[in-house]
Amino acid sequence: MKKKLLFVFNPKSGKGLIKEHLVNIVDIMTKAGYKITIYPTQCQGDAIKKVRKNAEKYDLVVCSGGDGTLDEVVTGMEQSEVNVPIGYIPAGSTNDFANSLGIPKNMEEAARVAVNGTPFPCDVGGFNGDTFVYVAAFGLFTEVSYQTSQQMKNILGHAAYILEGAKHLMDITSYRMKVSHDGEIIEDEFIYGMVTNSLSVGGFKGISGPDVLLDDGLFEVTLIKNPKNPIELNKILAGLANRENDNELIYSFKTRELHVESEEEVPWTLDGEFGGSHTDLTITNLNKQITIMC
Repeated sequence: MKKKLLFVFNPKSGKGLIKEHLVNIVDIMTKAGYKITIYPTQCQGDAIKKVRKNAEKYDLVVCSGGDGTLDEVVTGMEQSEVNVPIGYIPAGSTNDFANSLGIPKNMEEAARVAVNGTPFPCDVGGFNGDTFVYVAAFGLFTEVSYQTSQQMKNILGHAAYILEGAKHLMDITSYRMKVSHDGEIIEDEFIYGMVTNSLSVGGFKGISGPDVLLDDGLFEVTLIKNPKNPIELNKILAGLANRENDNELIYSFKTRELHVESEEEVPWTLDGEFGGSHTDLTITNLNKQITIMC
């Protein structure tokens, strides 16, 4: 009997790029010996439902879209309580996670990796019962990705994020937080924070720090304090660019789990999509919880 493959794709991601490659991608999957079910997502959250209800029926689930589409497929896989390997054909604007895994940018080449590659047990994040693939973040610029329309992303690409982000530079919001990890407590006022498992975030390589492994059970955490003047802001920017370890305005550490408390609700993003507003949350590394073809 032929192996079964579920192919879930976002038809709007990356200027609808999938339309030009769909026939070739399906041909590659067929030649690899799979009986294919093709499903174009209809709305946000659709991929979660499709994978949750159907993953156990398949030998491989392949998705195509941006990091948000991959996030939905991984979330659906977690909710299905099975661990079917996931292939990823990136078609978004940034594709941080695909870059971290070395998945080709060319869609046909990525399809070949999806069906013929090596299974890689990979860490993901638990987030108050939700799941993220490679980054949970709050603060400055995090709202940009989900406030920028899909049409604007398609037309302008990275420029869309820069234009939308520029609107927020004059109105920096800070949050008073208590962050607990590994017996240590940090209490401060932050303008930005990210919990990552990726070699790049927002297309910026190295911003999550050195020695990043995607299967070591550890997150890389970066918390940026509220600058009191332009000099401190410049020091923060320099610290991020150089990944300085002695910058008193940036907390950087690795951990398996952290607990975050705040007096006011803080909006978070998970893999670039809105992850809700929270005052109390626990973020946990789920070591080697999913399998990605790479």
